[in-house]
Amino acid sequence: MTAPLPRPVVLVTGLSGAGKSSILRMLEDLGFETVDNPPLSVLEEVVLEGASVPIAAGVDVRTRGFEAAGLLALLDRLRQDPGIAPQLLFATADETVLLRRFSETRRRHPLAPGGSLGASVADGIAREAALLAPLRDAADAVLDTSDLPLPDLRRQIEQRFRDSGGEGQGMAVAVVSFAFPKGLPREAELVFDLRFLRNPHYDPVLRPLTGRDGPVAAFVQEDSAFGPFWQRMTALLDPLLPRYAAEGKKYLTVAMGCTGGKHRSVLLAEMLAAHLAGQGWRVDLSHRELARGEPVRAATGPVFQKATNVPISEGAGSGLIFEKAKSDPVLQEAGSGPICQGAANGPRPEGAGSAPRAERSVTGAPAQRAETSPTSHIPSAGREAPSCTY
Repeated sequence: MTAPLPRPVVLVTGLSGAGKSSILRMLEDLGFETVDNPPLSVLEEVVLEGASVPIAAGVDVRTRGFEAAGLLALLDRLRQDPGIAPQLLFATADETVLLRRFSETRRRHPLAPGGSLGASVADGIAREAALLAPLRDAADAVLDTSDLPLPDLRRQIEQRFRDSGGEGQGMAVAVVSFAFPKGLPREAELVFDLRFLRNPHYDPVLRPLTGRDGPVAAFVQEDSAFGPFWQRMTALLDPLLPRYAAEGKKYLTVAMGCTGGKHRSVLLAEMLAAHLAGQGWRVDLSHRELARGEPVRAATGPVFQKATNVPISEGAGSGLIFEKAKSDPVLQEAGSGPICQGAANGPRPEGAGSAPRAERSVTGAPAQRAETSPTSHIPSAGREAPSCTY
């Protein structure tokens, strides 16, 4: 007889204004029993009395008796119970974004009430960040909502928590295509720079197509560097992902970037998603830039051909950039330029705003436009951050 799966328990914490309430509502939509701000003295009792129901609890500086050390001690006790699978989720955002959100909603920051504590929201944000620093360091996942529209936030929450059965266990892999001039996806952990490959943008016939179209795929794959790069990339990832999973990692985001986020990155994201799904990984595929501008045309041919069988030793993948997404702050600025780019790179498209993603499941369901969300024209960190009510 198969042993019952441990019951999911998600403790949601983070900075005020970063979206904790929105996250709790999304978890409630997924079937979690949610409670916001229970006193720490009763939180453990609430979790233990939850029977088999998944529980999500919001805990932050507003909580009566709150202290980071006490919450971490509670988390350690819960992890000793084999029937419970607790996770700590930390929501954060840039200070400029938090200031704008508090200005738009006209709500008072819990640590900036005025009087002897001072009335500056910026002071309250700094004070709160210092108090919560141990929780951020210990979190199972840190979710930065600075330029994340609500539909994309929902997508990430659903990706992490929608599965409660046996098939949902293990590591989930998100593959996303994007354009470097519009900024790195904040959730990205592994990033590949594809701008060394031939750029279909300069072919007037291929320019209106996307990486899902056969002619674009054939054009990119004719590049002599494509075959060696594909072989080296998969040779790197194939043994790497099982090691991540063995260490207990639950989510991994692989980002494929090019100049416009429409041709090369889309093709390689499609190929990688299909490759990983064929190996049994749970894969969530999205194309960040395809939801921007004109509607995406339907594909006119096969998504890709079999990669050219070129020996790895023959000049393989000299243009590959593989790194932690946030290790280089230069890449966080829109239009800052690549670390390494090929001679084929051309002018970058204008506009640095964030956009919702067009998503498609790896099983072949057609792409759909994501729900749009209002945007703000106040620049933040070199990009236009969406104006969302969290």
